[in-house]
Amino acid sequence: MAAAGGGSRADNGYGGQQARRRKGPGALATGYLVIYNVVMTAGWLVIAVGLVRAYLAKGSYHSLYYSIEKPLKFFQTGALLEEYLLIVKYLLGIVPSSVVLTAFQVMSRVFLTWAVTHSVKEVQTEDSVLLFVVAWTITEIIRYSFYTFSLLNHLPYLIKWARYTLFIVLYPMGASGELLTIYAALPFVRQSGLYSISLPNKYNFSFDYYTFLILVMISYIPIFPQLYFHMLHQRRKVLSHTEEHKKSE
Repeated sequence: MAAAGGGSRADNGYGGQQARRRKGPGALATGYLVIYNVVMTAGWLVIAVGLVRAYLAKGSYHSLYYSIEKPLKFFQTGALLEEYLLIVKYLLGIVPSSVVLTAFQVMSRVFLTWAVTHSVKEVQTEDSVLLFVVAWTITEIIRYSFYTFSLLNHLPYLIKWARYTLFIVLYPMGASGELLTIYAALPFVRQSGLYSISLPNKYNFSFDYYTFLILVMISYIPIFPQLYFHMLHQRRKVLSHTEEHKKSE
């Protein structure tokens, strides 16, 4: 599954008018979700501030990854908790099937964070890393703010507009950064044999991580358009509904 870019993810089942189901979460669940989303918003704001401070201190955008490496790993990995809950809800029939794509999207980002950028240290100085980190950061600040205000039933139009508009640029930007980073990692993976298993061995099993990364890159071809056009469809539906509501008032 491709690492799904820096674009906005599909709605995760508990934010926004279009995501509301027949019965909303109870008070305890709502409280937990609000706290979770506030913490995640704050975490990605920390990453954004870290990037800006590092840029101002260095006077260059090169190699800014090291300034936000630890919080990036922590908060991107923390999104797995959110996706675990979503998968459970999906299995219970509470949220739509698009959540499956969202879950893969998060896991692919975690994969890129740990199995590519962390594991192949030579790529950490690549400008492509900054490309997807900036796209992810802006996206997640907007996304978690969107969920927080939606849960509190006080969603500003500006946040809704940003959620369903900025992905048009952020999605290709993030996906490009991810692809370029994986591509930059390929020669180092091939040379080191990272995560590869060669025959013969007692399990009679082989795995070539270099080939696997190429397959990951190829998977962007069918998956990127599907996710991108899904968000374009969501944008038309959500923003047109908002405009109609304004006119009726």
